[in-house]
Amino acid sequence: MKKILAFLSVLPLVLALTLLNSCSGTAQETQANTTSVSIPYQDLDVAAFHKLRQDNADLVILDVRTPGEFAQDKIDGAVNLDVKNPAFSEQIKGLDKDKTYMVYCRSGRRSVSACQLMQDQGFKNLYNLQGGILAWQAGN
Repeated sequence: MKKILAFLSVLPLVLALTLLNSCSGTAQETQANTTSVSIPYQDLDVAAFHKLRQDNADLVILDVRTPGEFAQDKIDGAVNLDVKNPAFSEQIKGLDKDKTYMVYCRSGRRSVSACQLMQDQGFKNLYNLQGGILAWQAGN
């Protein structure tokens, strides 16, 4: 009788632990499914940005600042498409989605927006220069 009472007193604990383990497994699976979303671009520091540029002759360097900013200073070989221009979405539709794009702005904020817009249009090889041209100038 004592063995039965001891078993019955432990049974709720065993059931509770089993239930908790099965719930946490489901939560982990849900978390894994939500964290597997692809990142639209990769942030690169100046050194990694420079290396990628040297290693890939077919990439496009995209300056997303205003034409005035672009005229003042730019990374050699850059193409200027102003992300704040209402026509930006239309302009990027004409770009080759299979190419690699290195995107920069002044400090790194507008280039993040540009990368997100480009990703929404199906671009897959996007790299954002952290700190923008300010970081580029400080590192060169």
